[in-house]
Amino acid sequence: MEADLQTHVTFYLTGKRHGEQLDPIDGLALRPALLAGYRDLTRLRYDYPVVLCAQGDDGPFVRPLSGLIDAALGQATAGQEGERTRRQVLRLEEGVRKLVAAGAEGPLSALWEKAAAAMPADGQGLQSLARVRAAIKVDGELADCDRRLPARLIGHAWNAVQQRKSRRFAEDFTRLIHKLNDILKADFVHSDAGKGVDILRAGIGTTHQDSFDFGALSRILRDSVHEVALPASRRNRVTQLLAVLESQRFCARTDLPAGGEADEPYAFAFDSCDAALTAYRERLPKAIELLKAISMAELEIRSEYNEAKHDPIFEGFGEIGFDPRDLSRFPDYLVCVNANSMREAENDRLAEIFSGGLPMKVLVQTDDLLEESPLGKGHLAIGLRSKQLASMAIGLSRVFVLQCPSSHLVHWSGYLTQGLLYSGPALFSVFSGAPEKAGVLPAYLNAAAALEARVFPAFVYDPSAGTDWASRFHLGDNPQAERDWPVRGFAYEDRNHQRVAENLEFTLVDFIACDPRFAEHFARVPPARWNGSLVPVAEALAHEPVGLPTKVPCLTMVDEGNALQKVIVDENLIREARTCRDMWYSLRELGGIRNSHAERLLARERQAWERVQKQDGAAPDAVAAPVAEAQPTAPVESESERSPDEAYIETARCSTCNECTTLNPKMFKYDANMQAYIADINAGTYAQLVEAAENCQVSVIHPGKPRNSKEPGLEELLKRAEPFL
Repeated sequence: MEADLQTHVTFYLTGKRHGEQLDPIDGLALRPALLAGYRDLTRLRYDYPVVLCAQGDDGPFVRPLSGLIDAALGQATAGQEGERTRRQVLRLEEGVRKLVAAGAEGPLSALWEKAAAAMPADGQGLQSLARVRAAIKVDGELADCDRRLPARLIGHAWNAVQQRKSRRFAEDFTRLIHKLNDILKADFVHSDAGKGVDILRAGIGTTHQDSFDFGALSRILRDSVHEVALPASRRNRVTQLLAVLESQRFCARTDLPAGGEADEPYAFAFDSCDAALTAYRERLPKAIELLKAISMAELEIRSEYNEAKHDPIFEGFGEIGFDPRDLSRFPDYLVCVNANSMREAENDRLAEIFSGGLPMKVLVQTDDLLEESPLGKGHLAIGLRSKQLASMAIGLSRVFVLQCPSSHLVHWSGYLTQGLLYSGPALFSVFSGAPEKAGVLPAYLNAAAALEARVFPAFVYDPSAGTDWASRFHLGDNPQAERDWPVRGFAYEDRNHQRVAENLEFTLVDFIACDPRFAEHFARVPPARWNGSLVPVAEALAHEPVGLPTKVPCLTMVDEGNALQKVIVDENLIREARTCRDMWYSLRELGGIRNSHAERLLARERQAWERVQKQDGAAPDAVAAPVAEAQPTAPVESESERSPDEAYIETARCSTCNECTTLNPKMFKYDANMQAYIADINAGTYAQLVEAAENCQVSVIHPGKPRNSKEPGLEELLKRAEPFL
């Protein structure tokens, strides 16, 4: 054992393997043990693929395929045939996922038909599929979680928002055009030219033209009607305003007659900050001219334009800038760039956009978070560009910032819409999970792992939400944000074919272990040399080393056959993980989680409270100190007091695997220690209790006996529940 420890410590400190006690991991396709169950995503029901909804102005712009199918099944599977139909539809859903994963493109309707055609022919089954398809009221392109997803999804959402904005903008200036034309028409009708013979004849039409003497009628009107014509200056002004409104190119004209032509509207989507900024500068004079024309037209329509008062004002219109509310009427610019290809000049343009408060929404997509630092070998620049951009944008205080891996974009679609509707600049920083040199994980899993490992945390900074950090900054759905690293339950079968369950923490080192480029930082320990000197990486991270280490950090991983492996890591990765953890601490404080200032204030208040209690003669330990926020706790009851027919969870043994809370979050909840308990037995079915017991990785859920004797399938459910009673 001493020789093994020496070998392990040598690798930890130097990254060098000596002798045959350690193996390289190149080519072994190892992955962290917690990811063992995610080999084939097409067999799992999760958020992807998604439907980029093509209809419904007020509905969501994106919907997970699984969510649409669940909703449709709820409407179309009543009666005895419901379960049969559900199984058929879920097989079809899996077929659609496989088509999309293989590269198939097209709307849901087309891929649904293609997947249905590949299923065994069955007239009744086809009718059931058609009934469920009819219950899905939306259609649109299907998109998988791949490198193209961030630009596709955000571009689709941006288009939906801009179409609504452009429609409102077009309605506004179309109304102004009609009103200004009415002013000129009224002036013409009351002029001598408007009372001419030809004009009167055209106004009557051809049916009754022989009944009128248009020459006499013209003379009568000219002699009897005395109208004051528009002053020439106002007529010229209205004519010029019409010319500006009718020639604008910021949105499509909606008032053109059939066959009418207009200049092509401007494009507002760009693939570089430089191109977007150049276009904005070129169009700015036209934007000023249009805003000026709109303001003047409103006054003209109300007959409130006063040349002596308003001419000097509009002469210098726009010279001192605009109110953001004025610019918000125009379409926003969309810029999609890749962080890994951005250069210094592009970064400068981005900073100019944000500092100037320009109406631009910028997607910065990061494909690769693990880069070698400019300092050279032994140093990693983990997500350096995305961190710098997000910090810069937040520091300017008026930029909306959304950072999120692509795996969670659908969950955060509400925040995405907020950013697109925000009146100022917005930054969407997204990790696609799809580096050019792909690792062993698919893009979805890689992106989700980055969130889990605190490498690419999700957060929102919304300047319009309030004036303080508590209002503006939101850490959202980062898993187990109170912890350094998320903890998940893991169960496996040991050499003696016994079930073993343990908790594993997912760290930065786990994330790096998924990338073959960094295989040199890892070494596999053969099972014969597993000993007490190997400790989990998370445990090593929790203690700063003093002197030569006596324990070596290792990861629990699995190979392609899901055989358990132990892999030790070198000190470089441990240092990087500590840096990553410290950055997570800082971010967490901004989000109000374990805030050091609040904790110090609470400690001072507690000390002051204890002094008062001592002065009053009360025992300070007899009274609980005030706490910042009450946390839910599970009811405590010994097993000996329980009825064998009662459903319960051994909460103290819960491994926080999320299986039950995902199955039914109303029935199952976590207490303050992130351990599950049954919160509401009536919020679900006995079938869900049994399924939760079967899925529980540490077998702590006991479903008891059914409460509803009329629930379908009880005989089978009771047999399945027997091992857990």
